[in-house]
Amino acid sequence: MVDKLKFVLAVLAVAAGIAGFYLLAPDASLLRAASVLGGLVVAVLLVWTTTQGRQLVSFARESIFEARKVVWPTRKETVQTTAMVFVFVLIMAIFLWLTDKTLEWVMYDLILGWKK
Repeated sequence: MVDKLKFVLAVLAVAAGIAGFYLLAPDASLLRAASVLGGLVVAVLLVWTTTQGRQLVSFARESIFEARKVVWPTRKETVQTTAMVFVFVLIMAIFLWLTDKTLEWVMYDLILGWKK
């Protein structure tokens, strides 16, 4: 129940920041931006103290830890893989073009007799 109340307060903080943006004079653009930023900061702090917020922070830390374990490919491996993809796409394009032309020839010339 307390977490739900914190979420409601977080939404109200964001709404108050946005309302402050529109209610402040157009001349005070820095104050208007600070109003929105302040509302967002208060909302983030409120959500951070909830159970779901702590779980999100824990998940983010674990994700960063796992991302550090990733073995990224070298430039040579990336170029080779990209080249293989391009070759495969070219081969598939030629195959599909030949299939299309063969079916066109079979349908129009052999079956229907619409010789060009």
